[in-house]
Amino acid sequence: MILSQQLNMLGRLLGYFSKDIGIDLGTANTLVYVRGKGIVINEPSVVALNQKTGQILAIGTEAKRMVGRTPAHIVATRPLVQGVISDFEVTEEMLRYFIQKVHNETFSFFPRPRVAIGIPSGVTEVERRAVEDAVRNAGAREVYLVEEPMAAAIGVRMPVQEAVGSVIVDIGGGTTDIAVISLGGIVTAKNLRIAGDKLNEDIIRFAREEYKLVLGERTAENIKIAIGSAVELSQPLEATMRGRDVISGLPKEVVVDDSDIRRATKHSIQTIVNAIKATVEETPPELVADIMHHGIVLVGGGSLLRGLDKLVAAEVRIPTRLAEDPLSAVVRGTGIILEDLDALRNVLVSTRYEKVPVPA
Repeated sequence: MILSQQLNMLGRLLGYFSKDIGIDLGTANTLVYVRGKGIVINEPSVVALNQKTGQILAIGTEAKRMVGRTPAHIVATRPLVQGVISDFEVTEEMLRYFIQKVHNETFSFFPRPRVAIGIPSGVTEVERRAVEDAVRNAGAREVYLVEEPMAAAIGVRMPVQEAVGSVIVDIGGGTTDIAVISLGGIVTAKNLRIAGDKLNEDIIRFAREEYKLVLGERTAENIKIAIGSAVELSQPLEATMRGRDVISGLPKEVVVDDSDIRRATKHSIQTIVNAIKATVEETPPELVADIMHHGIVLVGGGSLLRGLDKLVAAEVRIPTRLAEDPLSAVVRGTGIILEDLDALRNVLVSTRYEKVPVPA
């Protein structure tokens, strides 16, 4: 009992010098929300490593600048693949960097914050534990896991606690989460390993097959952002693809338009739309009536693809809209949970530390 009281006192003391933070640990970007301040960090989930020494050279924005521009022994890598941790130690270091960055201005030498963090809806128990352990090892004293579609729905102020059906589609970098939510829980959901990164790969493959042109990942992403679309546009868009000619090995550039990119990404986009259809088909009829009234909400970076909301509305026959500031929906949701933890505790995913008895 005495030890328990001492641990509680230590936790409160550490909490006094630490800030509660919400994290959207995405495949492409990591966003950090600080309780009482809002979103303070939005940086790429990229880490630059020196393979000769094992030393981390840069994290976040600085590391992304190095992608494709480093010597052979320096590798700019993403420690998350399709929403799942692929390199535990590097993810831990990246999280520690972001937590420390948040606390730098408070002169906290040993930050031990409470952390709410989003996880994809389809992760396994092992993958869930990997996220929890990485956050704890990075310095968190308490970890609250919430499924990303639930966090996103809370972030865009959907009535998740009410007996009303709500559909949220979170298209990130590595995964697409589709969920029907009611009474603080996910009624039915699908998780696809098809999202923004897959569209980039589609463009890279298209350039190689159609134009014998080798594109870099960043170039493909820039083209997707510049002229990518899910439906035919009233004003055609053009962009220049610059890369290396497969045959000659020399620099080459080709002008493409939005119809080319639409053709390249059509299969992946249709797969996402079909998954939304399938999710709605599995939804209880009473909730479908609510969804018809309230509509489908799109969040995540992939939802910014031009005309995607129109395509989903036409195919699924349910009103569909793009959320306001879709990129930050998940991290805003984790922040709202931290602000009112008691009222929203039922939306959290249970963790293995919750029922561990404290020694007397």
